[in-house]
Amino acid sequence: MAERTFNIVCGHYGCGKSNYAVNLALKMAKEGRKVMLVDLDLVNPYFLSSGCTKLLEDNGIRVIAPMFANTNVETPALPAELNLMFETDMDVVLDVGGDDAGAVVLGRYASQLANIEYEMTYVVNKYRNLTATVEDTVQIVREIEAASRCKATKVVNNSHLKQETTWSTIKDAIEYGDAVAKELGLPLEEITVPSFIYKDEQAVNEMNSMDRKFTSVEIHVKAPWEYT
Repeated sequence: MAERTFNIVCGHYGCGKSNYAVNLALKMAKEGRKVMLVDLDLVNPYFLSSGCTKLLEDNGIRVIAPMFANTNVETPALPAELNLMFETDMDVVLDVGGDDAGAVVLGRYASQLANIEYEMTYVVNKYRNLTATVEDTVQIVREIEAASRCKATKVVNNSHLKQETTWSTIKDAIEYGDAVAKELGLPLEEITVPSFIYKDEQAVNEMNSMDRKFTSVEIHVKAPWEYT
């Protein structure tokens, strides 16, 4: 078994970072790795990775989330249990709150993070407010880096429109993702594609013809009113 990994997932509100974090944790667990998901998104009360706790735990993933993660507490005292992410031998997936406001919480652990090797994935979505342009998207990550005192190491293009996503939605955002990565001087790790798009044979054929890494994701994280 390879050495454990420490994966920080950040991004603008509504970009789908929590859903990406859940998919990443599940993928790692299916590969036979021991995984801990830490939900540090204390800002958005609706789209939380810890909202998928049962699904995650059913797949052998340990979930740690502050009790106040879905409250309006502005300056919470973080529980000691969160320090387990630095003491465990498990792979860690850390879901950070959107923008600089959420990243301030991560900044409290800057000294511990300085002593370990981590990957910090910046999840971007062309179809979200305030990140429709490359310039705005780059500005957001700079604010996150300043607040968290951590540096992004790669970009994931997660441009989508939830259930209204089509293959054209994905294709039309490819250039945007490339431009963001280039401007940041970071590698574009992958382009996420909702799993239902793979039912479109033409879409699959086009993906296979491109020199790109497309990754299928399930939509697990939803607002309470989206569950049926």
